[in-house]
Amino acid sequence: MKHKDGKLINPPNKHRSLTAAITIIVLCGFSFYLGGIFKSGNSDNGVSVINNIQKTLESPKESSGSLQIRSFNFPECSNDYQDYTPCTDPKRWRKYGTYRLTLLERHCPPISERKECLVPPPPGYKPPIRWPKSRDECWYRNVPYDWINKQKSNQHWLRKEGEKFLFPGGGTMFPNGVGEYVDLMQDLIPGIKDGSVRTAIDTGCGVASWGGDLLDRGVLTISLAPRDNHEAQVQFALERGIPAILGVISTQRLPFPSNSFDMAHCSRCLIPWTEFGGIYLLEIHRILRPGGFWVLSGPPVNYERRWRGWNTTVEEQRSDYEKLQDLLTSMCFKLYNKKDDIAVWQKATDNTCYDKLSRDSYPPKCDDSLEPDSGWYTPLRACFVVPDAKYQKSGLTYMNKWPQRLNVAPERISIVQGSSSSSFSHDNSKWKKRAQHYKKLVPELGTEKVRNVMDMNTAYGGFAASLINDPLWVMNVVSSYSPNTLPVVFDRGLIGTFHDWCEAFSTYPRTYDLLHADGLFTAESHRCEMKYVMLEMDRILRPGGHAIIRESSYFADAVATIAKGMRWICRKENTEYGVEKEKILICQKKLWQPSNSGSR
Repeated sequence: MKHKDGKLINPPNKHRSLTAAITIIVLCGFSFYLGGIFKSGNSDNGVSVINNIQKTLESPKESSGSLQIRSFNFPECSNDYQDYTPCTDPKRWRKYGTYRLTLLERHCPPISERKECLVPPPPGYKPPIRWPKSRDECWYRNVPYDWINKQKSNQHWLRKEGEKFLFPGGGTMFPNGVGEYVDLMQDLIPGIKDGSVRTAIDTGCGVASWGGDLLDRGVLTISLAPRDNHEAQVQFALERGIPAILGVISTQRLPFPSNSFDMAHCSRCLIPWTEFGGIYLLEIHRILRPGGFWVLSGPPVNYERRWRGWNTTVEEQRSDYEKLQDLLTSMCFKLYNKKDDIAVWQKATDNTCYDKLSRDSYPPKCDDSLEPDSGWYTPLRACFVVPDAKYQKSGLTYMNKWPQRLNVAPERISIVQGSSSSSFSHDNSKWKKRAQHYKKLVPELGTEKVRNVMDMNTAYGGFAASLINDPLWVMNVVSSYSPNTLPVVFDRGLIGTFHDWCEAFSTYPRTYDLLHADGLFTAESHRCEMKYVMLEMDRILRPGGHAIIRESSYFADAVATIAKGMRWICRKENTEYGVEKEKILICQKKLWQPSNSGSR
């Protein structure tokens, strides 16, 4: 518009016009974004909308307050989800092939198929029997599966009496009791007696009687078995209070770093060790530390006397044994000891044997393109990992014996950027103080009421180390997206696994008494919606169990709100130092019975 003298009134500002146009485009885009969320997130009662708005408009670094979300309640899942394992769900098996048992590996549902409901306990569920009595018996209604009882009755894995399952300590290769079996093994491997052997893995674990017996001998074992429609082996193990995890050696590496275990065991676990280029045994080689032992009982060991009971011929079994021996020799294993049904091989104690192998040896050595410690969705390869000669002290021959190794900074701490012996010592001292404080806040911690414990976001395993004299064990979880500190955990004589908390953990529902999360939501909030992590915590926590959630003040109130929507009872406490920027939530999951109205 012009004056009558021709001068402009309020001449337009080109920069202001451009800014206005950009603002309109951003607002339109944001409106479209919100519309998409409301359209696809109807089932989450608006929590997804609130979380995403908060994440978009402010971040923990920019706000001195706390993240606020409105109250809501999660519905119950239907009763047929009482043993729901999202990433190993039999209902999804038909989507995957049977080749090398791929269907039994982890296959997590997409976000659109995730359940946003509370997994119910089975009808008649009772608080688990306390340790150490639980090693020998559990409530039938807590794990109501009869298949093993019926199919393996002659092997004495378990038997049902009244309202309980009893565990006599039998197994396929030790029907007369696991104690006698391990006594023989201990004679073959003297290191079990003197603390040299501390960590072990049992592949195809049955009901984990082998791992349970070894606990009294100072050996901490991870029992491994796949999800099964009938057997529920891992669920039985955890109900008994014995460390276990769902898993199978198939096409992916196991979720452990290289050179982790002092001993690996297979008692007629039916793994075809010499097939597919020996790829399964190559994985055992990777996770065994130098000087570690591989123990095999069952076919083809002792074939001269046992072949008639294996529905085969003596010639076939002799051939299988020779193939196995040749494969092990080519990987620098040596036959260490053998008696009756048990054979023990030892992995090379140093790199001398590997250095002598020719370039065209088979199986070949792995090249440097695959990180040896990578254990999260990493494909198996038909090659073997040669231990790094720089870390000779990580071999079994040179390591401190248990329990001395618990508090000595491992050699491999140097792998972790920014870590050192001094930071290790500081972490140890810190967790001793924190554990004392936790025991004041949760009096059950340190008693027989808490047996199965998980540290959801560990660094060096300091929380587990601080509780080492209590009647419990700790599964140390290292995020697949954080610095790899898991070798340090194993070198201390503790156990753990890689995991991504944007997915479900490899266990059955109601399998942990206490969950500890230190800064988990601060670390993962940019990757995972809080409600999914909390729902997973609810799934794996036993009714009556506790969660200790140590979190920044920014996230503490939002976590408490979600917990209330899951029927948890929580209270906020100060840390041992009383700082305002960090709070501790003490939560307890209450036992509730299904209303039978759940439909999800």
